Amino acid sequence: MKLSTRIALAVGASVPLLVLASGWLLLHLVAGDLRTHQDAQLRARATVVAKNAKAYLDVAGTGHPLLEQVRRRRLINSARDVGVRLTGPGDPLSAGPQPEPYPTLPRSAPNPVTVTSGGQDWQVLSLRVGAAKEGTTPNLWLLSPDTAEDELALVRRRVLTGALLAAALGGAAAWAIAARAVRPLRRLQRRTSGLDPRTSTARLEHTPTRVAEVDDLAYTVQTVLARYDEQVARTGEALATARAFAATASHELRTPLMSMRTNLDILTDHPALDPEDRAEVLDDLGHEHARLLGLLVMLKALAQGDLIEADAFTALDLAELVDASVSDLRRTHPAAEVSVRATTGVRVHGWEQGLRSAVDNLLTNAWAHGRAEDGVARIEVTLRLSGDPQQPTAILTMDDHGPGIPPERREEIFQRFRRGPDSPGSGLGLTLVAQQVALHRGRITVSDRPAGRSGTRFELYLPATGIPDGEYTLPLLHRDWLTGIPERAPLGLFTKRT
Repeated sequence: MKLSTRIALAVGASVPLLVLASGWLLLHLVAGDLRTHQDAQLRARATVVAKNAKAYLDVAGTGHPLLEQVRRRRLINSARDVGVRLTGPGDPLSAGPQPEPYPTLPRSAPNPVTVTSGGQDWQVLSLRVGAAKEGTTPNLWLLSPDTAEDELALVRRRVLTGALLAAALGGAAAWAIAARAVRPLRRLQRRTSGLDPRTSTARLEHTPTRVAEVDDLAYTVQTVLARYDEQVARTGEALATARAFAATASHELRTPLMSMRTNLDILTDHPALDPEDRAEVLDDLGHEHARLLGLLVMLKALAQGDLIEADAFTALDLAELVDASVSDLRRTHPAAEVSVRATTGVRVHGWEQGLRSAVDNLLTNAWAHGRAEDGVARIEVTLRLSGDPQQPTAILTMDDHGPGIPPERREEIFQRFRRGPDSPGSGLGLTLVAQQVALHRGRITVSDRPAGRSGTRFELYLPATGIPDGEYTLPLLHRDWLTGIPERAPLGLFTKRT
């Protein structure tokens, strides 16, 4: 059923109900007013009639027939259209309209009462007039036909007629108004009926109609389609990441697995192998196993970064995170000399697991490649806030004492599987760092240690502005860190300095 038809039926049903309810209230009010008016008229007439009745009784039976006749006529004329019955000495006097058959009248009724006779209601008022004579007390009754019920019946008929007319006219008017009012909705329905996100990239183009409900519905449809597109894109990225993970894992794991297979064959085929050679083969197996495990961990971390959503980002204390990473490095590599200078209360909005892995990999990279000439890994870590109050930035600096990185290779080291010939790592540690920098809207710089000293300095810059939970949005990046880093890094992500 159309919306306009529903509105017309609703109005057609509700309007007569409202008319009937109003008519019922009107009937009660009119009935009360009519009763009050009739009673007031009867009391006002009684005042005049009672005065003339007393004057008539004063001369009745006194031997003055002419005067008695004049006062009798005056009494009857003062009653007009009201019935009068007067009892006293002599015969009762009756004039005007009288009920038929004659009912029993109340002896005393200073206020009008209703008496029914022959199926008709009469308003009766009873008064005592004059003093008692000859053992009887004169009594005056005024009787008036109750015409209020006839008038109320007329009002009822008109209310019912009005309700029937209002139902028809209200329904027709409501249908016409509703049909015009839903035109923008019909146009919106026609525009959206041909949209199929599965087969077409066409999307809803809506011009504001100044009808709030229609505009809100159109914006909702646009939002739904936009979210559909976003989810389709994210699903595509997830599928690409899954395929890339499988392809990359199968390709990169082949070498360590083949090496391990070779070593196992040597141990199997030569049970009487020289102890020194056997120890070397076992050491090589352990090395390849560690490399294999590290590669799997890094691939998993990169895949998580490619699929992370904005709701995983919360406010973090970066100083606490750095302290935890340094403590882990000191525990796993007790020979490393690590010094930390961190400003407390440096907070960023980030993904805790991702930032932790980035700091861990920077420390591991400094431990593996930043050893001094004496073979000791010395690492200086500094965390501070920039001095710009308008745009505060958390700056994490990490210095090592290694041979340094040539300027032409400083962007290359962030690319996937780029590792030196003697590197014990997987070639993905700095790639994961670059991924997290991009996800957190930051940048990272690579330079020599200051004052011409040997070594490499990494500086990680992260926005330190507070963002309420739930309001963070991920940067618009094509997240393909697992499938491969582009030849040129995104502008602003890496900065080379000499």
